[in-house]
Amino acid sequence: MLEVESLTTRYGSISALRDVGLSVGAGEVVCLIGPNGAGKTTLLSTISGLLNPVSGSIRLENEEITSWSPDRILRSGLALVPEHRRIFGDLTVDENLLVGGVTVASARRLELKEEVISLFPVLGEKLATEAGYLSGGEAQQLAIGRALMSEPKILLMDEPALGLAPVLAEVVFELIDQLRQNGQTLLVVEQNARRILEVADRGYVMRSGNIVISGDSDELISRDDLFETYIGKTDSNHD
Repeated sequence: MLEVESLTTRYGSISALRDVGLSVGAGEVVCLIGPNGAGKTTLLSTISGLLNPVSGSIRLENEEITSWSPDRILRSGLALVPEHRRIFGDLTVDENLLVGGVTVASARRLELKEEVISLFPVLGEKLATEAGYLSGGEAQQLAIGRALMSEPKILLMDEPALGLAPVLAEVVFELIDQLRQNGQTLLVVEQNARRILEVADRGYVMRSGNIVISGDSDELISRDDLFETYIGKTDSNHD
């Protein structure tokens, strides 16, 4: 589904990503974990076209999408749920969803909206509510639902549980598990490494712009050294 090879991205003279490679198969949930500043958000931004790499390749279903525009990448079937959600606070829930479906035909857009509402019932109850009045958990569900409105082949999520109370964060992890059961392909960056590994099929550990470990989730969870040596303590800084 998604293949990233030898990807290097720089901010000026600083290499934020160095020769990064990973893959996500159709129907897989793959997580990307590591300490803050490891390059996880930079990797998602590069894959989704928000940043241009200086070298390497990105392929979606064997089609080269490296350095395509974000709009073209979205239309090709790759959608990003960004960090801090970035929903349109002055638009209603309904309007946010319809904006998310702008890349699909109008008839299909209405069908997708019903599918999203069935997955996130709280959104159906608040279609006329301005998104700025939603709780953090509701806003995160809207951000995910809006991305699903483009009917993506693969959905990228950047810190979906960031800033949420534990009970609301758990709702997000349960939603990710539900999407996995529905066959949605996902690549998820998440600070709560243990919890995301419990719902993911595989994981990659990043550190200092590199992939340092990869493996099945069960294998990674069982590694006693993983969290102390490679993950470290988390904080509120950005990648």
